[in-house]
Amino acid sequence: MIKKNKNSLVFLTKIVFVATLGGLLFGYDTAVISGAIGFLQSHFELSAAMKGWAASSALIGCVFGAAMSGWINDKLGRKFTLIVSAILFLVSAIGSAIPQSLTEFIIYRIIGGLGVGAASMTSPLYISEISPTHLRGRMVSLNQLAIILGMLIVYFINYWISGQGDANWNISTGWRWMFASEAIPALLLLILLYTVPESPRWLCQKNRIKEAESILKKTHGKDGAALEIKNILQSINSNSSKLSNKLNSKIIKRIAVIGISLAALQQITGINVFLYYAPEIFKTIAGANTDIALMQTIIIGAVNLIFTIVAIMLVDKVGRKPLMLIGTIGMGISLASIGFASTFGIVGSWLLPFILGYIASFAMSVGPVTWVLLSELFPNALRGRLMAVATIGMWLANFIVSQTFPMMDEQPWLVETFNHGFPFFLYAFFCLVLFGLILILPETKGKSLEEIEEYWKK
Repeated sequence: MIKKNKNSLVFLTKIVFVATLGGLLFGYDTAVISGAIGFLQSHFELSAAMKGWAASSALIGCVFGAAMSGWINDKLGRKFTLIVSAILFLVSAIGSAIPQSLTEFIIYRIIGGLGVGAASMTSPLYISEISPTHLRGRMVSLNQLAIILGMLIVYFINYWISGQGDANWNISTGWRWMFASEAIPALLLLILLYTVPESPRWLCQKNRIKEAESILKKTHGKDGAALEIKNILQSINSNSSKLSNKLNSKIIKRIAVIGISLAALQQITGINVFLYYAPEIFKTIAGANTDIALMQTIIIGAVNLIFTIVAIMLVDKVGRKPLMLIGTIGMGISLASIGFASTFGIVGSWLLPFILGYIASFAMSVGPVTWVLLSELFPNALRGRLMAVATIGMWLANFIVSQTFPMMDEQPWLVETFNHGFPFFLYAFFCLVLFGLILILPETKGKSLEEIEEYWKK
């Protein structure tokens, strides 16, 4: 029996804390636009389509960032990839704050998107590879908690900055400070990354066994490290060639399709509509003024954070599938309710509870658990590349949703027919699709990454 080591947990916690700063910046960078988009629209006199492009342009960078990071992760390591991400975050934060044209703004947002795309797959990948089996779900979920925390922090910062001047000041200057504020956590991540080790599984793949063993002794304890090294090497030596022979088989294709579908459906069910456009939704549907809309966005962030903590507490106890199934049902019901309430003009004070119900359901399930599953489902030899492919699917879906929401929300016939409710019916339908996908997934709770790999070969 392997003994639990308090020092190992402390060391692991330090590593995970630094890695989750990548998640925090992921959340910070993607959500900062929510408080700035209205001011940007006025400053650059944007149409609905251009407003969608300003909000979603960073997602183009996310796609390419995820694509490049698969190769970088496999060739140069998880730590190096996170360092590159931190630099991109820093450049984007400064550049997005000083543009003189929309084109300049878009370029710097895409640069930030490259960092988000790389960090979004690398942080959970790194954490899953360095964490003991019995803690892996909880530790990877901490990355989602950091994402939500980053969003909540920037909601407060956006609210505070908007209060420093009147509407004209916010249109000319306030939004610039919102983007500039990201430079602080980006610089902190860049500095702290030099204090953490590389992924032991990546080191083993590069035949740097002693380095990997040294790290695992600190995270798993001496006995746990020996067993982990044995399992990793067995997987690499005896299975990689066997797996390579199946690269074109239906097994690998099935894994890839499941991963891409899971990642894409996390987004197509509408989460980033609320994270990016919440103030605009409250102003458009409920008629709230700017102050109230931004305050309600903070409430959304707080609920998101609280229920992500619930997920962290339950994911290694209840399991991945039960949380996902329950959460997807809650999301679908909440979205359909928003759609009906909007269509029949009975929103009033009901809009916020419906949105909070959706956010709570997402945060306790699909939000964090999707990343846990993506970091677990892929075989060791292909994890970096398949994780990158799934993450590309996620960001492409995110881009499509973010770009099309304002177009659907402002399309005259849809507004006349559904009174801004149509997009929410569409997202509710995709919750049903996600529910069906979850039913065919294996339960990964309590299984080592190598045991999960064996599942796909049966």
